[in-house]
Amino acid sequence: MNATIAAQMTGADVLKLRKKRSIMVWALVLALAPILIYFVVAVIQHASNPGKYGPAGGTRNFSDGLRVIALFFGPLAALLIGVEAGTGDASAGVFRDLVVTGRSRVALFASRVPAALIVTFVLMASAYVLLLVGTFAFASNLSTPSTSLVLDGLGFTLLSTGMICAVAVGVAALVTSKPGAIIALIAWQLAASPLLANIKSLGSLRDGLLSQSVSHFSPVSAEGAHGSVVTMSGGAAFIVLLAWLAVFLALGAWRTYTMDA
Repeated sequence: MNATIAAQMTGADVLKLRKKRSIMVWALVLALAPILIYFVVAVIQHASNPGKYGPAGGTRNFSDGLRVIALFFGPLAALLIGVEAGTGDASAGVFRDLVVTGRSRVALFASRVPAALIVTFVLMASAYVLLLVGTFAFASNLSTPSTSLVLDGLGFTLLSTGMICAVAVGVAALVTSKPGAIIALIAWQLAASPLLANIKSLGSLRDGLLSQSVSHFSPVSAEGAHGSVVTMSGGAAFIVLLAWLAVFLALGAWRTYTMDA
């Protein structure tokens, strides 16, 4: 398979995701609505009681908003997109039709990952632009984020949501059940992972949690987002991220290769 065919397959998968209106609507709601609500509430509070509530923008509110989209709601949107990409062909009953065309099963799986990432990154970039607009438009006399913090925040947002999205593609392809994959991933991300992070007796084993390795790269405090923040080196966090990607993408590719058409 050459680069042209790979690009065409990825483009086709992007189109499939875009046509899933229910998934895209919910992903948009999860990515954009929390930021809109955050600034609307902050603006109303400041207008009603300026002495108690400060302006809605500025660096501090940027940090809070970044946590909202990069550590809470953004990953949920990415999760939905990744699961849809991983199970879309099987749930739609077209996997057999794709296999009989002679295309490699592994290639069919591989094209889903960049497609899901493209859709996720476009969505999260839109949410990030909305965050920046609110941060600077409502800053008033408050200090605003530096250029380096803005760029670091964007990079972290894409890293956090991209990791969840890619892992979700692999998990969904492995279990071949959209509801099962969504429930399992949400339960792990929102319940099991923070709980394990708070069990200090586990020691360095907590370094292997995906949420902890992602939080290591946050340019703002991630305390409370995924339980206790575990201190680790940048190299260790990077290796953990690669391990999660390698394991679940390999399992997803294996399942796609071996499943009945």
